[in-house]
Amino acid sequence: MLIDYKKANIYQKDGILVLEGIDFHADQGEFIYIIGRVGAGKSTLLKTMYFELDIEEADCATVLGQDLREMKRKFIPALRRQMGIIFQDFQLLSDRTVHDNLEFVLKATGWKKKDEREDRIKEVLEDVGMQDFADRFPHELSGGEQQRVAIARAMLNRPKLIIADEPTGNLDPETATHIVSLLRNIAQTGTAIIMTTHNIPLLDQFPGIVYRCKDKKLEDITNNYNQMAADVDPDEPDEPISMKYATRADLSV
Repeated sequence: MLIDYKKANIYQKDGILVLEGIDFHADQGEFIYIIGRVGAGKSTLLKTMYFELDIEEADCATVLGQDLREMKRKFIPALRRQMGIIFQDFQLLSDRTVHDNLEFVLKATGWKKKDEREDRIKEVLEDVGMQDFADRFPHELSGGEQQRVAIARAMLNRPKLIIADEPTGNLDPETATHIVSLLRNIAQTGTAIIMTTHNIPLLDQFPGIVYRCKDKKLEDITNNYNQMAADVDPDEPDEPISMKYATRADLSV
């Protein structure tokens, strides 16, 4: 199990309780959505997974085999090398080319041999279809292109887990679809993907495990969502499930 939370309470840094008594699990190759209204706790939950926030109250709280209730801060850099993190606003270094953005990460995570760094940069850029953009600066790229570079950056150390906080939030629908398709392909190689999103129609196109943050609770609504999909009349006009059930509490985001 890559992540295992049981009866965990999650607080913001100011001590405000955001999520109470939650259960959450992620394992190899799983593709997991976390949905919910703004302020429901989605991003705060992710911050515990990449060690930005601590968990002190839980029956179980482990990430990559480490108990968050007892973990020493000195272990965080090594653990973060086993995961990739993707943000809505890309967070690329503006004064460096695509190539140099990626090389910066490799150097920082212990890749000492230049030829090995070059080979890995080439591999990940090919994986995301950005091999012809290595010498471009971020401001020369579209939003979708920048997010592809951010995904390439997240893949550099062949992570067991990729955490993506609203990775399609600043993208048009067509580009968002391409980005989620790319993440699904990565999950099929064995890397677990956990992503927050407000883009509910993506759940129709790319099914996965679905958790919902609401009223300080985290609920696995995967079975409910799949049942909604099964209830759709195939003779009705093609329309996203999320639109047919827009008023259902199951999809309250």
